[in-house]
Amino acid sequence: MRWSQYFLPTLKEASIENDDTPSLRLILQAGMVRQLSSGIYTYLPFGLAALRNIEQVIREEMNATGAVELLMPALQPTSLWKESDRYKLLGKDIVSFMFKDRHDRELLLGPTHEEVIMEVVRREVNSYKQLPLTLYQIQTKFRDEMRPRFGLVRSREFLMKDAYSFDVDEEGLELSYQKMLAAYHRIFKRLEIKYKVTGADSGAMGGKFSEEFVAEGACPELEIGHIFKLGTPYSEKMKGLFLDKTGQQRPFVMGCYGIGVSRLVSAVIENNYDQSGIIWPISVAPFHLLILPINYDDPAVKEAADRLYAAAQEKKIPVLMDDRARQAGEKFKDADLTGIPFRITIGKNLKEGKVELKKRSEPKGELLPPDQILETLFKYLSI
Repeated sequence: MRWSQYFLPTLKEASIENDDTPSLRLILQAGMVRQLSSGIYTYLPFGLAALRNIEQVIREEMNATGAVELLMPALQPTSLWKESDRYKLLGKDIVSFMFKDRHDRELLLGPTHEEVIMEVVRREVNSYKQLPLTLYQIQTKFRDEMRPRFGLVRSREFLMKDAYSFDVDEEGLELSYQKMLAAYHRIFKRLEIKYKVTGADSGAMGGKFSEEFVAEGACPELEIGHIFKLGTPYSEKMKGLFLDKTGQQRPFVMGCYGIGVSRLVSAVIENNYDQSGIIWPISVAPFHLLILPINYDDPAVKEAADRLYAAAQEKKIPVLMDDRARQAGEKFKDADLTGIPFRITIGKNLKEGKVELKKRSEPKGELLPPDQILETLFKYLSI
């Protein structure tokens, strides 16, 4: 992608009064999101690319556990919440997103999907032979936060990965739970997030045991994951039953496992930045390589830049070339701000047959001939 054809509106400064965490400031400065209203954000292309990369890491690790992806509706009939007996627990953050359709049926915008997944499974699964089963989705949730803050960390519309396991007994639930626990550790390691795991209150979700994953960083609220052993309350109240080996009806033993996908954008940045901007891990970076010609109008610079750009594209490296007619200082500031992991600078050293390869995480680069620089980069990228 050429920067001149991309939509990446960076800012010199950005802050929100009483809400100025490093991640929020950098997300705004780096042209990743723009606020539409309190707790409601538009993802611009650079931010969306990071979000999609995080989703991909999560999908890969969920699929590796044997979980199967589906997509449930955001609109939910409140009759399901009455079945589960959670309707009476609805707070204003959920009630605010409740309404009636033209047939006077009460609906809400889903903050979570335990009731909906139970409705799906109780219709389609009726034998122990179909268990264990774990289903997951990555979908938008809605909660009318009293005080949305910290940007993507506590917003009113957000993206979540929620998974639900169904087993025949508590022993099976323990196995499913441990699979998810291990998957969460792999996910956060791949995203280069420092975190801790603590016992937690299950709250309105129910169940006897849960653990939450809390990311390190300046933001006082970075909970990025929460996993629960729900047991049988939902299946008993909603008549989610299956036939066991003896032909007796028994309730599904459930677990649920959530990750705040959009929160992870902030969590990654909180763990990977310096005074100049973001330092993206390769697993999340919207682009892996930035090609920065100092003076793209110079024929020799343009030829070298175009050749390297074409070669990087041929090798399927996510690459952005800064072909804008801007001062060198502005280009370098944007390069550091946006945090693309590797940068090739084409400038004065080209007369000596050299260009610079620099890692964003390191203070100095190395000068190499243009025909060797991609080979060196491939070694860094393990291509």
